[in-house]
Amino acid sequence: MSLKSVVFAAAAAAAFATSAFAGDAMIMVHDQYARVSSPTAKAGAAFMEIMNKGEADDQLIDVRSDVAAKVQLHTHKEGDDGVMKMMHVEEGFAVPAGATHMLKRGGDHIMFMGLNQSLNHGDVVKVTLVFEKAGEVEIEVPVDLERKAEGHGHGDHSGHSN
Repeated sequence: MSLKSVVFAAAAAAAFATSAFAGDAMIMVHDQYARVSSPTAKAGAAFMEIMNKGEADDQLIDVRSDVAAKVQLHTHKEGDDGVMKMMHVEEGFAVPAGATHMLKRGGDHIMFMGLNQSLNHGDVVKVTLVFEKAGEVEIEVPVDLERKAEGHGHGDHSGHSN
């Protein structure tokens, strides 16, 4: 990783850390970033660490952004044919009290479908996370096209299903 990328990642992490409080729930979002596979991609994804520092379990139930026609919570599941496929998770993701839920490549993530604009390295995407108890948490997600994958990449989205 280049020095420029390290500095960008460190600055983005510090600048974009977000917290929300609602009742007994305290949601913190850290290390968020978004990616696309190419400058002309019609889909992209966002990843982050969601921490529940509160005393009550919570559930990420929805996500919104003006950057795409459709924004959903997704995960990867292995089909009967052994091929990994992306799919919408309507019930969302549990974030237990005192725990962290990772949205990462090859796992749970936010999917942007029908992008309204190209996403370039260094751009910032505004996203609203909707939690069952904590309510709406507005975050800014930097686009980082240089970050290495933690798991399976998003590739060409050919395994995508709803």
